[in-house]
Amino acid sequence: MTDTSPSGRPTISGTRHAISAGHYLAAAAGFAILEAGGNAVDAGCAAGLALGVLQPDLVSVAGVAPILIRKADGTVESIAGLGHWPASTPPDVFMREHGGTMPIGVRRMVVPAAPDAWITALRRHGTMSFGDIAAGAIRYARDGYATYALLAESIEKQKAAYARWPQNAAIFLPGGRPPRIGELFRQTDLANSLTFMVDQERAAASGGREAGLQAAHDAFYKGDLAQQIVRFIKAEGGFLSAEDMASFASRIEPVVRRPWRGHEVITCGPWCQGPALLEALLIAEKLGLDGLAHNSPQYLHVITEALKGALADREYHFGDPAFTDVPLETLLSPAHIARRAAAIDLSRAHPGLPEPILGNGTELPPATQEPLPKIEADTSYVAVVDRWGNAFSATPSDGSWNVPVVPGTGLVISGRGSQNRPDPRHPAGVAPGKRPRLTPNPAMVLTKEGGVMPFGTPGGDVQIQAMLQVMLNILHFGMQVQDAIEAPRVATYSFPSSFAPYEYFPGRLAVESRIPAETRAALTALGHEVKDWPATTWLAGSVEVVLSEPSTGLIHAGADPRRPAYAIAN
Repeated sequence: MTDTSPSGRPTISGTRHAISAGHYLAAAAGFAILEAGGNAVDAGCAAGLALGVLQPDLVSVAGVAPILIRKADGTVESIAGLGHWPASTPPDVFMREHGGTMPIGVRRMVVPAAPDAWITALRRHGTMSFGDIAAGAIRYARDGYATYALLAESIEKQKAAYARWPQNAAIFLPGGRPPRIGELFRQTDLANSLTFMVDQERAAASGGREAGLQAAHDAFYKGDLAQQIVRFIKAEGGFLSAEDMASFASRIEPVVRRPWRGHEVITCGPWCQGPALLEALLIAEKLGLDGLAHNSPQYLHVITEALKGALADREYHFGDPAFTDVPLETLLSPAHIARRAAAIDLSRAHPGLPEPILGNGTELPPATQEPLPKIEADTSYVAVVDRWGNAFSATPSDGSWNVPVVPGTGLVISGRGSQNRPDPRHPAGVAPGKRPRLTPNPAMVLTKEGGVMPFGTPGGDVQIQAMLQVMLNILHFGMQVQDAIEAPRVATYSFPSSFAPYEYFPGRLAVESRIPAETRAALTALGHEVKDWPATTWLAGSVEVVLSEPSTGLIHAGADPRRPAYAIAN
């Protein structure tokens, strides 16, 4: 296998199992589970929980964790892993009390979903205990790990925000300053919180594995941790109650799946942006991909305009389907795809967000004048395929600078309310019991050869854009997995951001500068407002991929060097 990756990394291949995760120690934690006989779900949960410790600026142990699982028997399901607004949330509170903005702090908190999501996955499809899969996370929190470049950069950038709360500063600004690269980073309180859950599981172990998992769950959602969480949030003016915690259960949601060139592409539902990946793929296919050279001006124009159309429909229609009537079947229908494609000018970029085709759309914010978007650096990802053919795809998330740590616990409760619009009339508007419209969106491809490819990335609104480009690099251009990941990427910002304050950059196209100057000039000539990224940047996402190949018996894996991600196989 020839590999020409600019980082020098090869595609990792094995015959038994493979994992790729957003931090190398998370990959190691999951791989240890695989080597110990655990399946893809056990390993994915171990890695996902570890990411909340290893990337605490990007992922919270008490954040969100959307999960896709494909079992060896072909069964596919999604575990939403996304909390809802507390029941007592006044739907107009942000319009009435906060001037139509989403404030920093506890009022943007929703019910923490990740602990329930991991335990739900273990209950339904895993084989191991919570203590087994939490061992790596606890060790990394208790003993610490080396501060790496992205963590140091992220904390430095947000140091004023971390200093807002003394308990956040104690963790993220030890000694009054951000940690430096190579210094030990520890989270003792978080280790104690996870250990408490494990201890409760062990105390109930005589009742069997299910009783133990329930005890670990109750320790977080009903026991001492829940009481500390609720007491603190109420004292700070938030809405989360003990009943919100005790009654929470992640929804088992239907997946969204569409055929493409003999493959089947699978995403979560429109409570996240996943279906927009499918829509963009289908629009690009309708416009015509064959004959276009990789990363040529015309190819990048087609991809960008297809993404604009899909992200317009995300803006106009996507939201929690329990509250919002999302016309998903229509949006993914051949007729609608054809109408979106027909509205695209192959010789000229649309100057902003494409107009609605269904309904009246939404009121767009004014164009943002800053030179670059204010990127919220949150989210990570893990993909696993095991020796039995089970596959796991999860995108845990939630940062730690815009909400306070619950004192004494090390826990950052999900601030994902920042992805709801303050106006309850918006499809993704606030309502009690409603889930925010999530950017994290794990995906999979069932290949026409009979293999499976879990893949995903951090990156907010860049997620489906990076995923689309890497998927096409592998399945359309035939690249090896690692080469497909490392190839230079672009991202459009020609839509309102999913994050407060919902910035809008009409026509903006960010381009990694490894793409030649003449290509960038041609994109400008097509009407794109091209902004150069560095040659390789974490802003372009961090795509992780595992791909099984039945014809050879190999499982291939790759990880994005744009962040500290690594893949391991055996």
